[in-house]
Amino acid sequence: MEKGSLPPYTEEPLHGVQPAWKQRRVRRSRGLRFVGLAALAFLVYAQWRQLPTSGSSSSHDITAQGLSVERVQEDLAVCAKLRSKPRDPIGLGREKNARYIDGHKPTLIKNATVWVGEPVEGTSAADARQGKGWSWISADVYLEYGLIKRVEKDIDLFSVSEDVLVYEAKGRPLTAGLIDMHSHAGVDSLPSLWGTEDTNEMSSDITPYARSIDGIQPDDYQIQVIKSGGVTTSLVLPGSGNNMGGEAYVIKHAVGKLDGRTEVSAADMLADPDQAWRFMKMACGENAKRVYGKVGERGPVSRLGESWEFRHAFEQASKLVREQDDWCKSAELDVNNVKGYLPQQLKWESLGALLRGQVHLNTHCYTVPDLEAFVDHTNEFKFKVRAFHHAHQTYLVPEILKRAYGGDPPASAIFANTLWYKAESYVGSPYAGKHLYEENLTAIYVSDNPVLNAQHVVFEAAKGYRYGLPYHAALAAVTTAPAERLGFAERLGKIKPGFDADVVVWDSDPLSVGAAPVQVWIDGTAQFEDPIELNKPTPEVLVPDLSLAEVKEEEPSVQKTVVYTGISKVLLDTEVKIEDQETYSAVLVNGKISCLGSCTSEVRAAKSDKSAKVIDLENGYLVPSFVAFGSMLGLNAIDAEDVTANGPNVNVFSRAVDGLALDTKKINVAHKWGVTRAISAPVFTGPASHHGVSVGFLTGANTALEPGAVFADDVAVHYTLDLNAKEGAGTPSISAAIGALRHKLLEAVTSLNETVKDPFSEPAYLRKVISGKLPLVITVQSADTIAALLKVKSEVESASNSTIRLAIYGGAESHLVAKELAKADVGVILAPFLSCRKAWDERRALVGAPLNNGTAVDALLEAGVTTAIGVEQDWVVYDLALYAGIAYKNGQGQIGEKEAFGLVNGNLFKMLGLKEDKEASKEHFVVYEGSPFEIGGRIRGVAGGRGVVQVFE
Repeated sequence: MEKGSLPPYTEEPLHGVQPAWKQRRVRRSRGLRFVGLAALAFLVYAQWRQLPTSGSSSSHDITAQGLSVERVQEDLAVCAKLRSKPRDPIGLGREKNARYIDGHKPTLIKNATVWVGEPVEGTSAADARQGKGWSWISADVYLEYGLIKRVEKDIDLFSVSEDVLVYEAKGRPLTAGLIDMHSHAGVDSLPSLWGTEDTNEMSSDITPYARSIDGIQPDDYQIQVIKSGGVTTSLVLPGSGNNMGGEAYVIKHAVGKLDGRTEVSAADMLADPDQAWRFMKMACGENAKRVYGKVGERGPVSRLGESWEFRHAFEQASKLVREQDDWCKSAELDVNNVKGYLPQQLKWESLGALLRGQVHLNTHCYTVPDLEAFVDHTNEFKFKVRAFHHAHQTYLVPEILKRAYGGDPPASAIFANTLWYKAESYVGSPYAGKHLYEENLTAIYVSDNPVLNAQHVVFEAAKGYRYGLPYHAALAAVTTAPAERLGFAERLGKIKPGFDADVVVWDSDPLSVGAAPVQVWIDGTAQFEDPIELNKPTPEVLVPDLSLAEVKEEEPSVQKTVVYTGISKVLLDTEVKIEDQETYSAVLVNGKISCLGSCTSEVRAAKSDKSAKVIDLENGYLVPSFVAFGSMLGLNAIDAEDVTANGPNVNVFSRAVDGLALDTKKINVAHKWGVTRAISAPVFTGPASHHGVSVGFLTGANTALEPGAVFADDVAVHYTLDLNAKEGAGTPSISAAIGALRHKLLEAVTSLNETVKDPFSEPAYLRKVISGKLPLVITVQSADTIAALLKVKSEVESASNSTIRLAIYGGAESHLVAKELAKADVGVILAPFLSCRKAWDERRALVGAPLNNGTAVDALLEAGVTTAIGVEQDWVVYDLALYAGIAYKNGQGQIGEKEAFGLVNGNLFKMLGLKEDKEASKEHFVVYEGSPFEIGGRIRGVAGGRGVVQVFE
């Protein structure tokens, strides 16, 4: 297909052999085809006969209206294309995958535990939706010619090709390759650079003609990182800066000879070389009016204006479609009298194709008014939407989705719990997937890579399961559901004969915490020559926990006296004596542990108290509560709304305690999920950058004046030395920012004996740093900057003859200087916990197995560095326990469960010099049913130092 040409909307594959069933019925199918071809030939002949035949030889090339005969005939051929209706590409019946490259050997995967991707034959649709008929099976999988050829028990080697490559799965889980239906991989390349950033065509609000394929960079390393998470296919979309962003493309993550391809090109990455379907991205809501709205000059400046922008564009495309249809009808009746050529406008061609049903549309829409307006557009202009993306509020209005044009409600392409970053996401719910499923709507989990690292898109699906989406639907949400919405229902997303040989073997159940691939095949070719395989116990697939579907998003009750029985593990540092027994009871009075053990008499007394709450647990855990460090909790309610935030401190040094604002939605959610304490610093330029003095507070408090609400007015002094450092006044470079910090610290050394006029000033706090009374926390990612910072620490300590307590926040590249950090007794608070090399100063981060042997947390712990997990985005409060679980499960025995919990509480106190006494452990804890490190673990109680326990029934 030539670049810029219309796609060949063929109803048959352009490559490979016809299906056997078509070969068997060749007479009828060929007969129909011959009739069609004969009719078309007659039509062309008839039109040719109408053309003038007198005069000079050149007159044969001109119609009666003076038009080129050749051009008119070309336009007539376009008419046929315009009327063609794409069909989903076939799977079963192909002898070869169109992407198959000659010479690639077949592969036999032996002894796998296979998730086919559909229920057993004969299962009714109603039963399947309830989870019946779905199961893992023991089978071998044979891959040949880029296809899955056989899925059977004990495939005999003598029954397959002699040159077969045999892979021993050892009973590990095997699934189809994951599909990320919302990605910007390749157009928003990492590390992020201005020269390679091609996500949005920002020249206009309406750019349906822009195409993501023209900006996809195959050598974007993030494509390899994404694949290492089991994602084999992505829909690469233009961004959401404008209302109509342009055309999108479905790619596979195999690039060049190292990945089994013959060339390095975006065209070679197309999942469907025959291009049966085209794809398009639109966006409604806040983005376009923020980017383009300028009163008196351009719009839109409101959602009202956006609706007009949409309707006006659809009107132009509709006009073009009508003019083309009229021309085609007229030309077919009498070519000789057509007065002009077929009307064509490149600007509106792709939008016209959408109206003709030749394009799969995906629309970024969050809120109820956005969704309702866009559904109205679908009915007014008669086009379908395959999925609403981001779609945080779709679960609130299922009836609106169900009245979208076409009778097939759009799916919701969502995140599991990425919330609060803008007003549009403020009303979202982690239980959205469950609610949508209960309304017979489809939930799909996506990454918006690099907003979320698509390497871990399966983690989004796992959390969807955690929040009540049935197990089979959660797996479908990253396999079969996106395949169906992309038009690949017969090629991708299942392990069945005839499907593309995109296969992943996992080291554990893909919906379990810390799951990682051990090998990935795309079109039957293994993608990793020597993959890192983590040392884990023999994998066992999860038994779907049906009780998770019964969990509701509820407000907890507040209790003074609570009894929990059935506690099987206690991970608290407590002086309470615990007898040697299988299960324990915990009696909590006024928010503290009064008895832990058999507590026979205490339990009996509590049960006789009508005001007491008694909860029987199965496999209960009593664990420390979590501490959120580095977030904007307490200083911000909605990230993108300035009026809800304390504000940036680029050139001003301030104290967080002076701007503390409690009882916000995100703080209350944090407390419900076991984060009972937070340490927040004023931001420097925005999220994950800091400048000023941090404060420690209780998340359960309503105001800072409540007794004990602020447990530390001043926790640490913060500065930022990441790429944002160049934004400060007088620090146009990293070297200038480091020099400025050195200068301030040395000035503090020389002024130690001077009288302090303002004890809350920056110089006064730096004196406390020099004297060891307060720690210094630097936000930094680069190993080079960390190295420079360690030199500054040494220089200042030599000048002051004292020791500075220093901690690194960020630390994506800290593994490169882990030994030096340990020697200097400098702790690291990882933020993000799992880096995807998003920024230039993170480009050497470890991304984990199967590409790297571990991540930063593993390298730091091995070197003896005091390590913790930070909260670079506030929604991470949902995931702190699971992050600690990943460190534990993927740490290959380096740390135990108790040490893993230290990553999200105790280690922070240690490196910051905060005292955590035994009494605190009695009143800051979380009660789980099930392990906190398992995806199905549920919080049943939270105590946070306020004399009560939040109880979840």
